[in-house]
Amino acid sequence: MVMRTISQIAVQLMDYCPFPFTITHVSLVFDLNQEHTVVTTMMTVERRVYDGAKEAPFQLDGVGLELLELSLNGQKLDPNDYHLDEVGLIIPMVPDAFKLETKVAINPAANTALSGLYISAGRFCTQCEAEGFRHITFWPDRPDVMSRFHVRIEAPQDQFPTLLSNGNCVAIGQYGDGRHWASWDDPYPKPSYLFALVAGSFDTWTDHFTTRSGREVSLCIYVDHGVSPRASYAMDALKRAMAWDEKTFDREYDLDVFNIVAVADFNFGAMENKGLNIFNSALVLADETTATDTDYEAIEAVVAHEYFHNWSGNRVTCRDWFQLSLKEGLTVFRDQEFSADQRSRAVKRIQDSKALRGRQFSEDSGPLAHPVRPSSYVKIENFYTTTIYEKGAEIVRIIQTLIGEQAFKDGLNLYFDDYDGTAATIEDWLHAMRMASDNPLTGIERWYDQAGTPLLTVSSSFDEGTQRLRLFFRQATPDTPGQTTKSWVPIPIKLAFFDHNGAMLRLTLAGTEAAADEWLIPMASDRLVIEFEGASRQPVASYLRGFSAPVRLRADQTSADLALLAACDTDPFVRWESAQTIFRSSLLLVSRALAKGEEPEIPDDLHRVFQGSLGEAGRDPAFAALLLRLPEVPDLMQLQANCNPSNLVAARVYVRSVIAQQLDGPLSACFATYDPAQEFSTGAAAAGRRALMAACLDLLSATGTDRAALRAANLFAAARNMTDTMAALSALSQFGGPRYDAALNAFRNHYQDNALVMDKWFRVQAMALCGDPLTTYATLRSDPLFTLTNPNRVRALGGAFAQGNPAAFHRDDGEGYALMGTLISDVDRLNSALAARLATFFDSCVRVDEARRLAAFRTIEGLLANNSLSANTREILTKIISGLTA
Repeated sequence: MVMRTISQIAVQLMDYCPFPFTITHVSLVFDLNQEHTVVTTMMTVERRVYDGAKEAPFQLDGVGLELLELSLNGQKLDPNDYHLDEVGLIIPMVPDAFKLETKVAINPAANTALSGLYISAGRFCTQCEAEGFRHITFWPDRPDVMSRFHVRIEAPQDQFPTLLSNGNCVAIGQYGDGRHWASWDDPYPKPSYLFALVAGSFDTWTDHFTTRSGREVSLCIYVDHGVSPRASYAMDALKRAMAWDEKTFDREYDLDVFNIVAVADFNFGAMENKGLNIFNSALVLADETTATDTDYEAIEAVVAHEYFHNWSGNRVTCRDWFQLSLKEGLTVFRDQEFSADQRSRAVKRIQDSKALRGRQFSEDSGPLAHPVRPSSYVKIENFYTTTIYEKGAEIVRIIQTLIGEQAFKDGLNLYFDDYDGTAATIEDWLHAMRMASDNPLTGIERWYDQAGTPLLTVSSSFDEGTQRLRLFFRQATPDTPGQTTKSWVPIPIKLAFFDHNGAMLRLTLAGTEAAADEWLIPMASDRLVIEFEGASRQPVASYLRGFSAPVRLRADQTSADLALLAACDTDPFVRWESAQTIFRSSLLLVSRALAKGEEPEIPDDLHRVFQGSLGEAGRDPAFAALLLRLPEVPDLMQLQANCNPSNLVAARVYVRSVIAQQLDGPLSACFATYDPAQEFSTGAAAAGRRALMAACLDLLSATGTDRAALRAANLFAAARNMTDTMAALSALSQFGGPRYDAALNAFRNHYQDNALVMDKWFRVQAMALCGDPLTTYATLRSDPLFTLTNPNRVRALGGAFAQGNPAAFHRDDGEGYALMGTLISDVDRLNSALAARLATFFDSCVRVDEARRLAAFRTIEGLLANNSLSANTREILTKIISGLTA
C-alpha cells in the first residue's frame, strides 16, 4: 500500500461520498497526563447498505498519534492486518458489524497549534472544529459521521479537580492513589468536531434556567481563580439568549446542564461543543473597569451565537465542510437578531452592514474571494471567513425578506424538525424554506455558489407631463478567481421616496392602484424596469432601506439628494449610508489634491452632514456616534485601484482636522454634557452616551491643539470605566508626547497582571499614528509581555498593526510588510491556523500601487520559499501572490 502523506491536494465538493460505515456508539477513556495522555477508544460499527460500501475498507483519520494497541472484536490485530501512516489508519478487511478498540498516546503539552487536546494555563482543553479530533484518537473525522459519545476522564484530583465533557455527568469516583474520574454521557448523536474535554482547577459562576416546559437547567461558567464575578454578564447574556430562542424560534434547551469554560489560549472566539462551550476568555470576562462597551456587546453576541448553535449546528449539523455556512451563516443571523432585540435594531443593522462591507466586501473583491459554499478547499481552517459567516447571514436575511417573517419562522422550525439528528445540506435548508412559504426562491442557490459582490446600478428618469418616475435597475457580479461567468441573483430592493423638503411621498405603482410609503421590489433578473406615479416633481429615491441586500449600489443620486437623505430619511441605514457616501467622495477628492500638492477643498455638504449628526445627539446618541465617524482607510482602499494608503491616511487626517476646527464649539458642548463620574450601566442608553462622548473626543483631538490633548488627559485621569479609559488613551495616541507616555505607563502599571486588558494596551499602540510606528512595533514585539503562544496577544499586535495602521503596514519601502512576514513565519512554526489568519492581511496589497505590490510580492515570495511553511499559510499566501501578479 502506498504511504499517504499530509499534502496540499484540494478536497472537491463534487467528490463527496457518504462514509461507508455507521458508528452508533463510542466510548472514550482519557488517562490524563500533560506529556503522555493515553486515550482508549471503543467504537461500535456497522457497514452501511449501499453499493459503494460493500467492499470498502475501514479508514480512520489520525495525526500525531502513537498507536499502543489495536483490536477488532476483542482480538489484537497483527501489523499485517492494517496500514498505519501519518494521516491515519486503514483496516482493509472488516466484518459488516464489529467493535474496534484503539489505544493511543498523545502529548498535549507540546501542542502549540491549539487543535485537538492541549494545555492552557496548566489545564487540559480541546478544540476539535474543524479537524482537531484526529489529533486525539483515530476516527473518521468528518461532520456526517454522528455518534453517541460516552466519555470517562481520569486525572490527579489535586491538579485537575474539575473534569468536564459533553452532555450530562452520570457518575464520579475516586481511586486510592489520589486520582479521580468522571463519566459523561451525551444522549444526542454528534460529529467529532463537537467533542469537548476540559480538566483543571477553576472558580465558577453558577445559575439556573427554567425552560418553558418546566425543566430546570443548571448553568455554570468556569473561569480563572479570583475572577468569577466578571462572568456575571456572560451568564446574564446566556439566560437572555435561552429565553429569546424559546420565544422567537420555539427552540428549547435539551440537556440538564449547560457549561461554559473560559480559557486564555484559544484560536477562535468560542466553540459550540454540545453542552460544553469553550470560550476565549476575552468573550466571557467583563466588568466596567476591565471591559469596554464593545467588549460587552461582543460577549452578548458570542454567548448567544454559541448557545443558538445547539440547534443550528448541533442538533442539525452540516453534511460536509462545504456546507459550513449552513450552520455559521444561519447562527450569525440568529445572534444578530438577538442583539438587535436587546439593543437598538437600527444601530445594530448599521454596525453589521459596516462590518460586512469593511471586511467581506474586501475579501469578495480580492484574491481570497470564494463562494459561501466553495467547490474546493485545501485546508478547511482557511474558510472560517467573513464570507462564510457574515455573507452567509445576509443570504438568510434575504430569504426572510423575500418570504416574510412568519413563513421564515415556519420554515426554520420545519428545517429543525425534519433534519433533527442529521447532517444536512444547503439544499435541505432551502427545501424547508420553500415548503413553508410556497415561494420558489428562484435563483437563491447562486448566492451560495457564486463569489463576488453584485453591483446594483440604478438610473432614473421623470416625466413631468405624466408625473411618472421610471427606475432602471441592472445587476452584475464581477469576475473572481476561478469564476468568470456570473448569473443574476435575487435581490430584494426596499425603497421609498421623498420630496425636496424631506417629506416621505406615498407613490402608486404605475398601472395599478397599489400605493405605499415603502416598497419591496424583488429583482429576479439581471435587469428590472419599474415605474411609479403621483409625484409633482422628480422625487428623491431611498434605495436598499435597512440594507436589504449585500450589494454595492451605484445610483444616479446628486450630492443634494444624498444630503437630503442624510438629513431627513426615516430609514437609519440610508441616512448613515448617504452620509458615508458624501464622506467617501470628499476624502477621495482631498486625497487626489494632496497627491498633486494642491490645497484641498472641503465640500460644504460635509460640514452640513456633521452638523446634522450632532443634532441627533439628544434623540439617539448611539446613532449620532456612528454618524460622526468618517470611513476608515481600508474602506477607501476598496474604491481605488493602485492606491497610495499613505495619501488616504493624510486625507482622513486633514478632513478630520478641518471639521474639528469648524465644529469645535458644538463638539465641545456635546462632550461637556458627559459626566465620567456617573454610575456605570451596561444598558444600551448608557453605552450610547459613552459612544457619543468618544466620537466627539476623537474628532476634537484631530485639531492637534494642546487644549484637546489636555481634555483627553483629564478624561483618562477621571475615567471610572474601561470604555472611557480607552477613549481617552486612543485620543492621546493622536498626539504622542509626555501625556500619552504617562498614560501608557499608568495603564501598564495598573493592568500588567491582566492579560486581556493588556491586549488593549498593545492594540492602541500598534494602531497609533504618532512617532515612528515601525519603531513602536519593534518595541512592543520585544516587550516581555509579548508572547507568540497566545493568539489574543499576537492579534493585538500583528492584527492591529496590519489592519489598523495602513500607512505603516503599506509603507512604500516594504518595511511594514517585512515585519508582518517575520511575525507570520515565527507564528507558523507554533500555530499554523493563527499564522494563516495573519497572512490574510496581505490580501489588501492587491489594491496598492505597483511599488508597494512589488514589495509585498517579495515578502510573500520569501515566505513561500520556506519548505517547512504550513499548508494552511501556504494556501493563503499562494492565492494572494497570484492576485499580485494577475
